[in-house]
Amino acid sequence: MASLAILYEHPLWFQPLFQALDRRGVDYVPISLTDHCFDFTSPPPAPLIFNRVAQSGFLREPEHPIFYTAALLDQWRRMGAVVLNGPEALALDSSKARQLSLIAALGHAIPKTRVVHRARDLVAAAQVMDFPLLVKANIGGSGAGIVRYSSTDEMIRSIDDDSIPTSIDKVLLLQDYVPPRGGVITRIETMGGRFLYAIEVESSGDNFDLCPADACVSAPGRKAIAMTSVTPAPDVIAAAEQIAQAVGLDIGGVELVVDDRDGISRFYDVNALSNFVAKPLEVLGWDPHERLVDWIMARIEESA
Repeated sequence: MASLAILYEHPLWFQPLFQALDRRGVDYVPISLTDHCFDFTSPPPAPLIFNRVAQSGFLREPEHPIFYTAALLDQWRRMGAVVLNGPEALALDSSKARQLSLIAALGHAIPKTRVVHRARDLVAAAQVMDFPLLVKANIGGSGAGIVRYSSTDEMIRSIDDDSIPTSIDKVLLLQDYVPPRGGVITRIETMGGRFLYAIEVESSGDNFDLCPADACVSAPGRKAIAMTSVTPAPDVIAAAEQIAQAVGLDIGGVELVVDDRDGISRFYDVNALSNFVAKPLEVLGWDPHERLVDWIMARIEESA
């Protein structure tokens, strides 16, 4: 049996991680969810499981594995495996509404948001909010399911012609559009609940696909976005760490935007699928995959 199993769905996103593991001689088995099945008697494939399943999987395959993964990870853990980014982290990752509920309960600022389960209820929800507004799918990924609306009439037309965003769980968020100070959002990556690095990512008013990884950046037809290494203020780092720990993220990112209207840092997303930034040596000056492998090797020893 291998020491480590990596559960994944995207065919390209994890090549840098696999290469780093190979360089270090780590005994691991990659497990693609395509054609995967499980029963309730077979042992886990390794004592340590690393969940790398993306919420954006529904974009690539209609029979997406998001909910299947939750059952699979739960089964492997019941059979004795240690699961990194396990079922609880996956459950929070797959609900923007639950993320915002947790962040607000921790006392951190979020964008003003209302949650509905029917598209036609968005109009009534918008009556106590000011445009422009975003409609977000509760389960998204890579910017999917986010549209900016400038008026009630525009939203009504979108509902009538069935172009309003949809979510695979039917839950939608109506959210205040926060103008980003400096035209950037900040993505803070954590490992073991602690700050790893942060980047500022260029953010225009209508482009919400801000995935910074190699496979995203190099995708055909994708607009180039600028990314810069930054060190946020200590209180912002502490807040991101608190959020990551409360979510139960072993590896993951927390995203925020500084509201240009009042200078408040508003946290709006938790991402349990950290692919790390493209061209890390150029952006960061070091490769976070090497630190990730160090951390994984320590966890392998703990789970042995």
